Amino acid sequence: MTFTEQLLQELADAGGRIIKTTTGRDSVNWPSRIAAARRSTRLPKTKELHGGWCRDGYEIKLVDTPAWRFAVLAPVPVPTRLTRPHSVVRAMQNEPRSLGLTKPVQARALRLIQALITATESERHACSVGRPGSAYPSHRRRNASPHFTITAQGLTVGFVVQQEQDRTEHVSTEKELAEARKHSWIRIPRFDYTPSERLRLVLSGGQPHRASEWADTPGRPLEEQLAEIAQEVTLRGEAAERQRQEELEAARQKRLRWQAAMEKARVQYAETYRVRHFEAQEAAWRHATRLADYVTAMRTRVATMPSGETRTEAEAWINWAEATTERLDPLNTPLRMPLIPEPRADDLKPFLGHWNPYGP
Repeated sequence: MTFTEQLLQELADAGGRIIKTTTGRDSVNWPSRIAAARRSTRLPKTKELHGGWCRDGYEIKLVDTPAWRFAVLAPVPVPTRLTRPHSVVRAMQNEPRSLGLTKPVQARALRLIQALITATESERHACSVGRPGSAYPSHRRRNASPHFTITAQGLTVGFVVQQEQDRTEHVSTEKELAEARKHSWIRIPRFDYTPSERLRLVLSGGQPHRASEWADTPGRPLEEQLAEIAQEVTLRGEAAERQRQEELEAARQKRLRWQAAMEKARVQYAETYRVRHFEAQEAAWRHATRLADYVTAMRTRVATMPSGETRTEAEAWINWAEATTERLDPLNTPLRMPLIPEPRADDLKPFLGHWNPYGP
C-alpha cells in the first residue's frame, strides 16, 4: 500500500480529519508528504488534501473539491495590436518605465494586461493604474507596489508584472580574479542573470484560490492562463464578499446577544434595587420600633416628675420624639412597589459579566 493510499484510508476511518504529532529529530516532514500526495493519481479528483500546522501538530483534512475547479473557462482573447488601449494600459504606455520591463517584452505585457482588464471588466470589476513612472524593484521581489489593480466586489487585487531572468554560470574575468586576490572582501558572483522573454504575474490581496503567481512555462504561455487569472480575481472578490456578509451577521448576532444581556441586566438591576429598598425599609422599621420603645420609657419617667417647668420641657421633647418616630416608621406610609430609577451605565456593569454597557 502506497503512502497516499494509507493516508486516504486513515482519513476515511477518522472522518476526514487527522492530526499528526511532530516531535523529535526524526519527525516526518508532513508538508512535503502532503504535497507529494496531492500529485498522486490515487487521490480522487473530487477530493482535495489540505494540510497546515496547528497547536497539536500537523492537521490533515480531506475535503470536497470546490465546484469552481470543474468550471469550463472560456479562453481570454489577446489582441495582436493595441488599437484602442484601456486607460490603464494607456497610462503605462505614456510611462515606458512604469512596468520596469525591457522593450522586447513591454508590448506583449501591455497586450496581456489589456486582455485581462477587458475580461474582468465584463464581470463588472473595476480597474485602475498603480504608480506609473516609478522604478520597481528586482524581479525577485514579490511585495512590490502593484502596477495595476482590479477591484471585485469591494476587494482590490494588486498585479505586479515581472520579467523572468535566465541564470548562467559566471565566467570570471582576469580583472575579477586579480581584484579578488588583492582584496579579501571581494566575492566573485557564481551566476549571471539576464532578462528573458518570459513574464510572470504576481497577485496580492484577498484569499488565494488557485494560486498567487502565474508565469510562462515551456508548454503553457501566459496567454493560455489569463482565464484562470480572471477567475481568480472573481473568486477572491466572492470570498471577500462572503466574509464581509459573515462579519456583518456576526456583528448583528453579537449586538442581539448584547441587547439580551442588557435587558437581563436591567431586570437584575431592578430586582436588586427592590431588595435593597425592602432591606432599607426593614432596617428603618426596626430603628423606629426601638425609638418608640424609648419614647414609652420616656413617658413613664416623666409621669413620675413633679409639675413644673422641667416636666413641661420634657413633655414637649417627648411629643417631638413621638412625632418623629411615627414619621420614621415605614409602616406609617403607603406600602407599594418602589419606582425604579433609570440605571446609568455603571449601574449595570455588575450584572453584565464580560459585556460593555456602552455597546457590543
